Amino acid sequence: MRTDSSPGSLPAREHLPAAGAGTPVLDVVVPVYNEEKDLGPCVRGLHEHLTRTFPYAFRITVADNASTDGTPHVAARLAADLDAVRSVRLEQKGRGRALRTVWSASDAPVLAYMDVDLSTDLNALLPLVAPLISGHSDLAIGSRLARSSRVVRGAKREFISRTYNLILRGSLQARFSDAQCGFKAIRRDVAQVLLPLVEDTGWFFDTEMLVLAERAGCRIHEVPVDWVDDPDSTVHLVRTATDDLKGVWRVGRALATGSLPLDRLVRPFGDDPRDRDLTGVPQGLARQLVGFCVVGALSTLFYLLLYSGFRHFAGSQLANALALLVSAIANTAANRRLTFGVRGRGGAVRHQAQGLVVFGIGLALTSGSLAALSAATADPDHSTELAVLIAANLAATVLRFLLFRAWVFPDAPPAAHSPEPHLPESRLPESHLREPHLPESHLPDPYRGRSDATVRLQPVRPADTDPRDAR
Repeated sequence: MRTDSSPGSLPAREHLPAAGAGTPVLDVVVPVYNEEKDLGPCVRGLHEHLTRTFPYAFRITVADNASTDGTPHVAARLAADLDAVRSVRLEQKGRGRALRTVWSASDAPVLAYMDVDLSTDLNALLPLVAPLISGHSDLAIGSRLARSSRVVRGAKREFISRTYNLILRGSLQARFSDAQCGFKAIRRDVAQVLLPLVEDTGWFFDTEMLVLAERAGCRIHEVPVDWVDDPDSTVHLVRTATDDLKGVWRVGRALATGSLPLDRLVRPFGDDPRDRDLTGVPQGLARQLVGFCVVGALSTLFYLLLYSGFRHFAGSQLANALALLVSAIANTAANRRLTFGVRGRGGAVRHQAQGLVVFGIGLALTSGSLAALSAATADPDHSTELAVLIAANLAATVLRFLLFRAWVFPDAPPAAHSPEPHLPESRLPESHLREPHLPESHLPDPYRGRSDATVRLQPVRPADTDPRDAR
């Protein structure tokens, strides 16, 4: 269910048009920090692989984030020696910051990145970006935890990776399998809207981007990869894990309070087949029924516990009214968030007021049942009262679901058309939204006017490369 009636900011998914000669379809970013030893073999191996196997024009961007060794010189030499290689220098450290800077400025319709150690086999690169080129998916990630993946790494890293992904599933309800694999891709139109919402500039950048994209309804494609651990990795596991847990808490809190404007990532109405107005097919009914039943079962248990507690100092009618009032408020809030997918504080007071009307109907049913029981039996025992209340609540539950679905949380009416995007022009130029790919003659210098990056582009000639360097 759409929780915001504002227009979506993403164009409908479609296959990218054929690119003109020399216009890159793919921009692969290699973020580096003090990697003068591994950078050369990585970029040369990647360049050779793309030249030999990739059917579209490409670019490789080395994003040096504040290296203090000879990495900038190696990057500049690679840009001079290899065609379609760029070198970008940032004066602040942070992998997330490097990716945000390069992706935000790139003119390629598909953006990717990979770690400099090339732990992931490059044969997975074309399967990674193909769903984005075809318009099937919004993002794509390599997964080391898929069943068909082939991974070689130590027990400690295996334990940390699986534990971290279990934390994401338990705390943020993430459904993707591997948040940390350094092998990801995203469509540029999605990145332009998603990146301003991502706060992290370090290692948690990937996770935050994926969680927000998933919550907004973007499609994430997963590719099983062959992956070999780099024993010389410079990642500090304890510090990274601590920062990641802080990020999980921050993002979880933002999602719980509805402070993230995820409606910016909504596709135009009709792009998702579940949005189509199909005669005789109730939208989302099965999912809503399951969620309502789960919330209803927990609410009924909560109600019975409250009734038993209030019954110690109040009569049956007062105890029933108090227990039903408290449980009804909790039930409305839970159904609002979990069953009908309404997030944020907008309309919360109105929903609770309507929920109290539904509560009044339930109160009439349960109070009438207790009155009928008292008329039939002078002194009914507690178990009989509970049995009567359960039966009355079942009848009230059916009516409550119908009223919630048709009155309190009705589906948003379908949009007649797809309005123009509503983001500030400084953040998201309209031309980038309307045209996923621009003719070469109209492409701006993607790094012109940026104060945080220095670009060196000196294509000369393809150098002799050894495919074994990719390993």
